[in-house]
Amino acid sequence: MGKPVTSSTAAKQTKQDRRRDRREEQRKREEERLRAAKRNRIVLGVSILVVVLVVAASVYFFSMKTPGSSSTTTASAQSNNAAYPPVDNIVCEANEQGNYHVHAHLTLYINGQQVAIPQNLGIASDQSCLYWLHTHDTSGVIHVEAPNQQVFTLGTFFKEWSQVFPQQQYPVQLSSSDGWKVYVNGKPYTGDFHKIELSAHTLITMAYQSPNVAPDTVYNWGDL
Repeated sequence: MGKPVTSSTAAKQTKQDRRRDRREEQRKREEERLRAAKRNRIVLGVSILVVVLVVAASVYFFSMKTPGSSSTTTASAQSNNAAYPPVDNIVCEANEQGNYHVHAHLTLYINGQQVAIPQNLGIASDQSCLYWLHTHDTSGVIHVEAPNQQVFTLGTFFKEWSQVFPQQQYPVQLSSSDGWKVYVNGKPYTGDFHKIELSAHTLITMAYQSPNVAPDTVYNWGDL
């Protein structure tokens, strides 16, 4: 016959049960806390990944739209003449492009004297190739002839001049933004002049240490 359970034994068992129940409850709470922390880490990781992907996509998109860059020519593209390397992803091509053909005009003053824009700037000396941005004479007309419409800037034109055609008397003053007064279509331009867009019939007047220069407001484009 079994030993009878006394009240003290029953109380002891009840306390043990309560302690066991508390430990079990604590264990469950700890497991739930760990699961919640794991879920939070996963959510945070996914959120960071999404942000990184969005930023990367945005950087790629805007880099394809950067002024002066080409959406059809990669940085690895080669010019038809190795002596004339790509400038802002624009290569020197043997054939003229005509799908997008506009003209801008640049008047340049340095130390009170007008400086002529060189003839055939952007065209190989042996006529083997030409860049999409080039001149044909000293009138100051910049020809933009590209395979498709996109944004081209004065900065790219100056890069061609300084990097590929420096022998055509590239003015060192253009390497600095100090000392210049710039006008676009007769109105003062206060931003970085390298970012001025070469759109159809844009009139650009630049004056370095040249007070009282009257900006261009009209130009006889003829049939251009």
